[in-house]
Amino acid sequence: MRLDKYLKVSRIIKRRTVANEACDAGRVEVNGKVARASYDVKVGDVIKVSLGSNEREYEVLEVLEHALKEDTTKMYKSL
Repeated sequence: MRLDKYLKVSRIIKRRTVANEACDAGRVEVNGKVARASYDVKVGDVIKVSLGSNEREYEVLEVLEHALKEDTTKMYKSL
């Protein structure tokens, strides 16, 4: 799954366009490297998102095409 879509489906970022813009601006890193929106997310990846003064890290536990609000917590773990 594309990185921008994963960020939206997992509800880490609310909108896919915002996720895409954050990737283009270099504010999203995967495994320590700046990642493009087209990066293919895999289980075990560590995603670091820097928006404003907030900087958060998540470990990918599961990749789901569609997720209900209750299922999003199973998709990642905050570090």
